[in-house]
Amino acid sequence: MPEETRKHPLEKTRNIGLIAHIDAGKTTVTERMLFYTGISHKVGEVHEGEAIMDWMEQEKERGITITSAATTCRWSPRDKDDEVWINIIDTPGHIDFTVEVQRSLRILDGAIIIFDGVAGVEPQSETVWRQADEFEMPRICFINKLDRMGASFEKSFQSIKDRLTKKAIPVQLPIGAEDDFEGVIDLITQKAYHFEGKMGEKIIEKEVPEKLKEEVQKARQVLVEKIAAEDDELLEKFLADEELSVEELRSGLRKAVLNYDLVPVFCGTALKNKGVQPLLDAVYYYLPSPTDLPPVTGLHPDTEEEIVRQPDDDAPFAALLFKVANDPYMGTLNYFRVYSGTLEKGSYVMNTRTGNKERVGRILRMHSNTREELEAIHAGQIAATVGLKDTQTGDTLCNGDHPIILENIEFPEPVISTRIEPKSKADQDKLNKGLKRLATEDPTFRVGRDNETGETIIRGMGELHLEVIIDRLQREFNVEANIGRPQVAYKETITSEAEARGEYIKQSGGRGQYGDVQLRVTPQDRGEGFEFIDEIKGGVIPQEFIPAVEKGVKEVLEEGVIAGYQVIDLSVTLFDGSFHEVDSSEGAFKIAGRMAFQEAFKRAKPILLEPIMSVEVIIPEEFLGDVMGDLSSRRGRVSKTTLRQGMKVIDSEVPLSQMFGYATSLRSLTKGRGNFSMEFKEYSPVPDSIAEEIMEGKKS
Repeated sequence: MPEETRKHPLEKTRNIGLIAHIDAGKTTVTERMLFYTGISHKVGEVHEGEAIMDWMEQEKERGITITSAATTCRWSPRDKDDEVWINIIDTPGHIDFTVEVQRSLRILDGAIIIFDGVAGVEPQSETVWRQADEFEMPRICFINKLDRMGASFEKSFQSIKDRLTKKAIPVQLPIGAEDDFEGVIDLITQKAYHFEGKMGEKIIEKEVPEKLKEEVQKARQVLVEKIAAEDDELLEKFLADEELSVEELRSGLRKAVLNYDLVPVFCGTALKNKGVQPLLDAVYYYLPSPTDLPPVTGLHPDTEEEIVRQPDDDAPFAALLFKVANDPYMGTLNYFRVYSGTLEKGSYVMNTRTGNKERVGRILRMHSNTREELEAIHAGQIAATVGLKDTQTGDTLCNGDHPIILENIEFPEPVISTRIEPKSKADQDKLNKGLKRLATEDPTFRVGRDNETGETIIRGMGELHLEVIIDRLQREFNVEANIGRPQVAYKETITSEAEARGEYIKQSGGRGQYGDVQLRVTPQDRGEGFEFIDEIKGGVIPQEFIPAVEKGVKEVLEEGVIAGYQVIDLSVTLFDGSFHEVDSSEGAFKIAGRMAFQEAFKRAKPILLEPIMSVEVIIPEEFLGDVMGDLSSRRGRVSKTTLRQGMKVIDSEVPLSQMFGYATSLRSLTKGRGNFSMEFKEYSPVPDSIAEEIMEGKKS
């Protein structure tokens, strides 16, 4: 391993993500971090379309983050001689791009969850929190936008405790609020910090204002008690009324954060340049390095035995490919996180999904959409390479002599679809090429074909998701296309068990066709997916024909049986059949499998399922009756109404099919003063009368 390429120790590395609800200010926080760490010399503002991390044209125009962007910076707290290297991933907040959050969380070690100081916890905040919980990720909170009218640190903090975790604990308190927000008080050092200079780059340390001393003392007492409770040595000193030093408190809090026993809460306003440097200090002090977390585990591709890989430069190389992106100048970029070992430029890696070995010609450290060439990349680092063939999100790259498969990334199913066709014959090839590349990039974007009409169908996570895809087709691939009306991605499933036989027997001149199978279909719980069970005994169907039966069944799963929608959540058991010594073939058994499955499915009381969305609507109280009535007319079920900063908040569950065009309706009902957000909740049975209409619509 070339020692000179490891420029900083592994324990001084932080791989962190910034995640939040849309408009909480993630990208603005990231831009300030890049400015204060010296990566950028000019701050790019989101509202001016200049943010470094929002480099796509669509991001600049809409003022939102669409794709996760990666960058690297260095930071040293004012009272420390050393520094940490921070790999930052800024993720989207809009629910349509949740795939970017999921794949980022899979490869990060810690997270900063950002909250709007006016709204507190919002629907997507809860979603990303749950996603972080799945990965047991250490995290810190930052209550942003405390300069805005209606901002309240206390209310936002309480919403975190009430809706997310009782483990949250303030480590800072704000000095003032709204227009009077001046700075922050650190409860550990008991100092007040003000941010002066054009960009808040000068940090002025002052004594705690007299009027806040009592509040600070109380809050500090609670913090010290909570930290001490997580460490036996500190608890002993605390109970003996000994003063705990700043270093002891930081060390104890770090330990509690790494064990996910405490979640420290910080505050500020990134747009007004207050509170971001102490947040960077918190990344240094409290978030984990790769060495603080358990080593990654995987499976041997042949034996399936568990393998543990330590975060060590000298261990065999293993990395997870978490993102495939198309760069207009460089082609396909593959982003990966190295869990163990070292990868040098020019060496070979194996993709354990395909079994292919490929040479890595270039290793790039990414700074949003610019890049820096590296000679090697080491354990705990994040980088990209160019030109790997047949790669997809979730692939494991490893040393071919020490193969391993790391845990893949699970992605949600698309809930919306639309038809797309090129405006001219000349656009057909470009359309196919563009769709294929975009589907490679984004695992929640799917491309399929309607078998009856031959039309191309694209599927995604929401209207905005498909809008952006279509916009990218036009700009990046020069494709002019006609787009159909968005349709809901319904699903088909069964409610009871049934059996059926499928016989495909053809006799004509020469060799005939013979396939005979008996299948049983059984419903599974929602979300359990598809399972194929082989119960053939005594060779009544030869082993070589069984995969063909499964293939035939899987084809029908994609096509649907009763209404042309994907079939989900059932098991299929192949339990009997027969074969012909001469006439049986894989093709005959595939067709027999299709026939048996279609018949069994029809006998098993099939139903249609529709996506149900969790919808949060925020409106002035005077419009409550009209908006509630409108939600009811959309088959919505209101779960609760609450008050937030003088506005009514309605939480409800509404079928996605009823939410098309809702933004326009809500504007009309509330004179432009209402807004809403929604996210996928679950698939639920469609009422019979509506299911009949949907099926009739598909047939007509």
